[in-house]
Amino acid sequence: MPVTEKVAAGIKATFVSRAVNTGVNGLLVVLLSTVLLDPGGYGLLFLAISIVGVAQLFADLGLERSAARYISEFKESDPSQVPHVLAIALRYRLVLIGGTVLAIAALRDVIAGALAEPGLGTLLLVGAALIACRSLHTFTTVAFQGFNAVELSALANIANYLARLVLVVGFVALGWGVAGALLGYAVGAAVAAVLGLAVLYARFYRGYEGSDEPEPELRRRILEYSVPLTVSKSAGNIASRIDTILIGFFMTPVAVGFYTLGKQISEFVLAPAGSIGFAVSPTFGEDKANDELDRAARRYESTVEYILLLYVPATIGIVVIAEPAVLLLFGREYAGAIPVVRILSLFVLVQAVTLVTTDVLDFLGRARTRAAAKGLASIANLGLNVVLIPTYGVSGAAAATVVTYGAYALANLYIVHTELDLRLGGLLRVAAGTVAISAVMGLCVVGLAPYVGGVVSLAGVILLGAAIWAGLATVSGLLDPRETLTMLA
Repeated sequence: MPVTEKVAAGIKATFVSRAVNTGVNGLLVVLLSTVLLDPGGYGLLFLAISIVGVAQLFADLGLERSAARYISEFKESDPSQVPHVLAIALRYRLVLIGGTVLAIAALRDVIAGALAEPGLGTLLLVGAALIACRSLHTFTTVAFQGFNAVELSALANIANYLARLVLVVGFVALGWGVAGALLGYAVGAAVAAVLGLAVLYARFYRGYEGSDEPEPELRRRILEYSVPLTVSKSAGNIASRIDTILIGFFMTPVAVGFYTLGKQISEFVLAPAGSIGFAVSPTFGEDKANDELDRAARRYESTVEYILLLYVPATIGIVVIAEPAVLLLFGREYAGAIPVVRILSLFVLVQAVTLVTTDVLDFLGRARTRAAAKGLASIANLGLNVVLIPTYGVSGAAAATVVTYGAYALANLYIVHTELDLRLGGLLRVAAGTVAISAVMGLCVVGLAPYVGGVVSLAGVILLGAAIWAGLATVSGLLDPRETLTMLA
C-alpha cells in the first residue's frame, strides 16, 4: 500500500477510535457529573485517577515507545530481531508493573492521609489494578503503532472505551459509588489488554521468524533509548496530573471537579489531532531509515497546516460558547468550570500542535532532546501551579497549563525544524490566514450567542460557525475540499 494511502487509512481508523472515545467520555462525564455522582464524588474520582496516572509512569517508563521505535527500524532492516524486541520489552514491563502495584497498595493510606481524603485509601487499591491493566493495554497499542498497524491500535482502544462505558455505569448503578466507577475503568482496560496481547502474539510475534539470539547489545539499546522516553513521558504525565493533585491539596474535591471538567472538554476537542499524530508518526521513522527526509518535511508541514486550520477556529469558538455550553449541559452547579474552559481553549491549540509532533520526534530518534524540553516544561508547570493555585484557584492552574505547554510546543517545532529543515514562511502564512478567517467566524458567533436557549440552538450556532469557517477557508484557498474529502473517503 502506498505511504499516502497507509497514512490516510491510519488516520481514519484512529479518528474513529478517538470519536468513540470522545462519545464515551462525553457520555460518562454527563452521567457521572449530573446523574451518578455529586460534584464532590466526581472530583474525588478524578483526583484518584490523577494520582494513579502519576504512579503509572513507574509501571510504564518508556519501554513501549522504545520497543515501537526498534520495531519500526528492524522490520525494515532485520525482521529476525522483531520477536526479540517484543519479548525483551514485555518482560521488563511485567517486572515494573508488579513493583508499582505493590508500592501503591502499600502506600495508599499514607497518600490519603497526606491529602486529608480518607476515602482515597480504598480508591487507590482499585487504582493499583487500573495501573496494571492500563499499562498492558498501552503496551499493545504502541507496539501496533511500531508495526504501522494503527488500525489495530484503534480497535483495541475502541474495545477499551466501550467496555469502560458499560462497566462504569453498571458498577455505579449497583451502588458501588466512586470505587465502582474506578473499577469500571480497570476492567475495561483489562478487556482491551487481553485482546491486544492475543493479537500481538498471533499476528506479529509468531508472524516474524526470529533469529536464535537477539543481536548483541539489543537489551541495552532498548533500555538506553527508553531513558529519554521515560523522562519525556514522566514529565508529560506529571505535568498533566500534578495540577489536579495540587488543586486537591490546596482546595477541595469540588474544585477538582470544576478543573477536571474543563480538561475533559479540552480532551474531547483534541481527538482529531491525537488521531492524526498517532497515525502519521510511524512513517517518519520509515522515511529516516530510507534517507527521505525531504518527503518527511513536506508531510509534517502539511500536517501542521491542517492542525492550524482546524484548531485556531476551535479555540475561538470555545471561548465564545463556553458559558452557554457548560450551563446547558452540566447545570449551574458547574458554573465554576466556565473560566477554566475559556483559558484552556488556548491549551487546545498548543496541545494540538504538540500531539502531531512528539511521536514524530521519537520516530526520528530525537527523544533525548524532546525529553529535556519536556522536563523543563514540567518543572515550570509545577512551580507555576504552586504559585498560582493558592491565589487564583482553578483559573491559575489553567493559566499555568497554557503557558508551559505553549513553550513546550514551540520547543518541539524548533527541534523538528533542526531535523527536517521546514519551510517556516509557508507555515506562518497559513497561520496568519487562519487567524483572520477565524476572527470573522468568531464575531459572527458572538452575535448569535445571546440567542442560545437550549441544546438545539447551541448545536445550531456551532454548526453555523463551522459553515462560516469552511466557506471562508475555501474561498481564501487555505482549504482544498477535494483534497480533504479524498483523505477522508
